[in-house]
Amino acid sequence: MTTEPSVSETEMSPAVTDTLDFSVVICAYTERRWEALIEAVESLERQTVPPREVIVVIDHNEALLQRALERFRDLSVPVAVIENHQERGLSGARNSGVAAASAAIIAFLDDDAAADERWLEFTRDAFLDERVMGVGATIDLDWQGPAPQWFPAEFNWTVGGTYRGMPTSRAPVRNLIGAAMAIRGSLLKGSEGFRSVLGRTDAVKLPLGGEETELCIRLKQRHPANHFVYEPRANVKHKVTLDRATWRYFTRRCYAEGLSKAHMSRLVGKQDGLSSERAYVLQALPSGVLRGVRDTVFKRDLHGLGRSAAIVLGLLATATGFLVGSKAPKNTTTTTTTAATTVP
Repeated sequence: MTTEPSVSETEMSPAVTDTLDFSVVICAYTERRWEALIEAVESLERQTVPPREVIVVIDHNEALLQRALERFRDLSVPVAVIENHQERGLSGARNSGVAAASAAIIAFLDDDAAADERWLEFTRDAFLDERVMGVGATIDLDWQGPAPQWFPAEFNWTVGGTYRGMPTSRAPVRNLIGAAMAIRGSLLKGSEGFRSVLGRTDAVKLPLGGEETELCIRLKQRHPANHFVYEPRANVKHKVTLDRATWRYFTRRCYAEGLSKAHMSRLVGKQDGLSSERAYVLQALPSGVLRGVRDTVFKRDLHGLGRSAAIVLGLLATATGFLVGSKAPKNTTTTTTTAATTVP
């Protein structure tokens, strides 16, 4: 995401804020994240601005569906547990949640994330500007063990977190990060929604993504006078399991991102599809490499060189994925392109 001129604060009007209610959609597909899912729902019970409803969408998992129906009864906020009635995968599950939502703002929270109690409050504040189509949050990484010292903050996006180089105050951005985001319901219901060709599925182990980026770009193209904003005061914590703290996962995730960017660029055009990436590659990554070297030279942090090396490797892996994806036949989807390179 790229910083644009800052958005001025808008005074809060009770009449306006009363109409800015929230449906929060949480998509879940596996019982392996059961405890995290409970934490995600419970974090919504503690919001200073309570959601109108929480919608837990179970993605084609009957055992998980029954377990969730039993667990999420009689909570302090209304919780609806529904099935994904569309194609298996994150995009289909999100679209099922959108169809069931009734509030003015539809927020999305990952099933392995927990929201700070003021997440919806700060998110609502940003929506007071009627030009704002959607709002993103600060997503802090909650490593489920020691964080790898070689892991560069510039690549936090590989595990669903806010990365170094993003704005430090509220600012317009090209797209939101899907782990915690909110979009006006009228825009979502008036569009084709999330495209499943880009959404992740449990069947493909190589992590794919880009569906929220493509949606944001598509909405911006249709509403050029409006924009998305990043609100760093809105905060969530995103769990990161140690199986993602490996060089193997890191490089494959970067490669998959390149594949997804190539396919997304076909859908929305290279100018919009790669606008943020140009600034990121030319500014954030070179600064990160130099920072790692300085850390090693001046602070005697040997892991600094590892972080610099990871930035270079991550860029190369992403560029390779993009080139491979760009040369694939136009009728080949990102999912089928990567099916042969799944992680065991």
